[in-house]
Amino acid sequence: MKKVLILFIACISLFELKAQKKLPKIDIQNLKGQIVSTQSFVSSDMPVVISFWATWCKPCLVEMQTISDVFDDWQKEKAFKFIAVSTDDSRSSSKVKSLVAGKGWPFDFYLDPNQDLKRALNINMVPFLIIINKEGEIVYEHSGYTVGDEEFLFKKLKDL
Repeated sequence: MKKVLILFIACISLFELKAQKKLPKIDIQNLKGQIVSTQSFVSSDMPVVISFWATWCKPCLVEMQTISDVFDDWQKEKAFKFIAVSTDDSRSSSKVKSLVAGKGWPFDFYLDPNQDLKRALNINMVPFLIIINKEGEIVYEHSGYTVGDEEFLFKKLKDL
């Protein structure tokens, strides 16, 4: 009986590995206020990193700055797109544009003020990163940030 149960659990685990979660189709805004579908993020020629962050989140700001510092070097080794989605609510989303301009971060920025995308992906905290492969499948998820997490992220990108 134990062998059957172990075999059943192993089969379920393998099935879950095969069933990749897709990026949901949600409309969000760019910093110009234009509505953009998340489906436009999927790239047929390179993986896409999407970082969920907020202006009030200190670890988010450290993560964004750290990735910004190595972004050009990473691009020389591996082509990928980096998208930052602010989960600030509508009251504080006005701070995003000035913060981004002041930092000079080289990413594409979007706003999710109603947190529709955040909810659709069942994200409970920021910072939160996902990597999407060329087929639009979410192949990596990471919540929180500690120094060195960016190196693991880059290793995952290079493996794609």
